[in-house]
Amino acid sequence: MILLRVVNHNFKQSVSSAAIFTFCIISLFLSSGCAIIISSATSDMMEHLSDTILNNDDLTLVKTGAPAYLLMIDSLISKDPKNENMLSTASMLYTAYADLFVKDVDRSRKMAAKALNYANRSICLEKKNACMLKSGTFEDFEKIMSTMEKKHVPALFALGNAWAGWIMTNKNDFNAIADMSHIELIMQRVIELDETYKDGAAYLYMGTLATLLPPALGGKPELGKYYFDRAVKLSRGKNLMAKVLYAKLYAKMVFNRKLHDQLLKDVIAADPYVPGYTLVNTWAQIQAKKLIDGADDYF
Repeated sequence: MILLRVVNHNFKQSVSSAAIFTFCIISLFLSSGCAIIISSATSDMMEHLSDTILNNDDLTLVKTGAPAYLLMIDSLISKDPKNENMLSTASMLYTAYADLFVKDVDRSRKMAAKALNYANRSICLEKKNACMLKSGTFEDFEKIMSTMEKKHVPALFALGNAWAGWIMTNKNDFNAIADMSHIELIMQRVIELDETYKDGAAYLYMGTLATLLPPALGGKPELGKYYFDRAVKLSRGKNLMAKVLYAKLYAKMVFNRKLHDQLLKDVIAADPYVPGYTLVNTWAQIQAKKLIDGADDYF
């Protein structure tokens, strides 16, 4: 669930070639004594790189080419280790790539750990008392969350996103699963500070958390429905994954076939080419078709 951003979807440049070219330009800056502008330049480049990935409809191209970007990002961060924006962007990219494309468990765990490390470093630079969020008590965590301000939302969301990805790659570890309450508190705080951030993406996390378990085991499907409704409304149809998750996690849980099929048909019929969402929407349509095709076996 997790997520990259803005380039014309018709621009199908080779990912690896673009990465090599960009890296050469950065090397030129470094070797010519222009390091004074590298922090700003690399931040802009990172944003454009993530935009390029997010706006590509070729999942195979992104899968095979994105590792070149990830290696370059590691290199950029090693040159500018205290750039909060770059750390947050790297965290989001690593989490998204691992979530969409990495099937090997050990590799996925490594990438999730790196994403969480980057997110932790970013939030630490943003707010000094947030440097040990994962190792402190939950009471301390609550106090720190209450001091977060709107300017901290990007780093805070990146942390919640990466932490959720890390939990999923360690879902057989009870201690990791116990961290779910931290994700919920992070996303609650994001909503309190700016519910429209990333078109309401925090509500998708809240909806997912509310519908992970059946009601008999503590799940809250109707609360989940509220969160998914908010996510769909705030995304204004741009993020098709909102409806896929709504159908998969809520409609199936309450055996609402009509809602399930309508949500997925909406996704399949929609135009996936939306700036910032083309990659996610392409994936969402693939998932929607699979869910529709398997609906008779479930309902």
